[in-house]
Amino acid sequence: MTGTDTRSAAPAISIRGLHKSFGPVEVLKGIDLDVPGEVVCVIGPSGSGKSTLLRCVNLLETPTSGKVFVGRDEMTDPDCDLDRVRRRIGMVFQSFNLFAHLNVLRNLTIAQIKVLRRSRTEAEAIARRTLDRVGLAGRETAFPAQLSGGQQQRVAIARSLAMSPELMLFDEPTSALDPELVGEVLAVMRGLAAEGMTMMVVTHEMAFARDVADRVVFMDGGVVVEQGPPEQVIGDPQQERTRAFLSRVLNPTAVDPAEEVSATPAGAQIGSLHVEPGAVPGH
Repeated sequence: MTGTDTRSAAPAISIRGLHKSFGPVEVLKGIDLDVPGEVVCVIGPSGSGKSTLLRCVNLLETPTSGKVFVGRDEMTDPDCDLDRVRRRIGMVFQSFNLFAHLNVLRNLTIAQIKVLRRSRTEAEAIARRTLDRVGLAGRETAFPAQLSGGQQQRVAIARSLAMSPELMLFDEPTSALDPELVGEVLAVMRGLAAEGMTMMVVTHEMAFARDVADRVVFMDGGVVVEQGPPEQVIGDPQQERTRAFLSRVLNPTAVDPAEEVSATPAGAQIGSLHVEPGAVPGH
């Protein structure tokens, strides 16, 4: 998917020299990354720093060093009005974070009224339009417990969209869902991408990254190992670390015969057989 002039102006997100440590553990080791009004999918193994990077963008995590810009605003400037800038950023988490005691309509209007100072009438009208946008028209009176996981995640997306964000951050939005519910959430995200919404998505859904992203960023060990168009990074990765990761992800049941043999110690069970050193099963 290629952008137009409206999607290729100044970077929506710009990250320079970003480091983040938790105690003695350095999770991010000098990240430089621009998101210039496009869909960027961040992939990589668990513990590679993907979610921490995303949370640093809107300062849910405070970087140890480095700078983060959203448009022209430096989020890492101590004088930055974070509340003002965060109003331009929608974020969807792994968990849905809906208010269990509020129905869907109230979940979508409470922040509009309290943060954006919209009237209840305006907020409810926007909420209904947004629910229709994510395929949940008519579910305004339902409570979160009455919805499937996929529906709850779509409500969470609708809640962010109701705030009229300029860009959206998604932190593995399908990881908490049963496999049969993943598609309905990805369909909503595909729709947003087609509409030109700037998105930074941490995901393990390789098909989504391949089909929807303008750019794929592969992280490992707290650094950006490789980035580029999905047909390059996923289809023809240049770095060995990227190739090894994608081989495991795209072929999860593949087993290296050498590893399988070396992992079987002498005297171990193979099925119902006990294998002694030097013995040949069946003989």
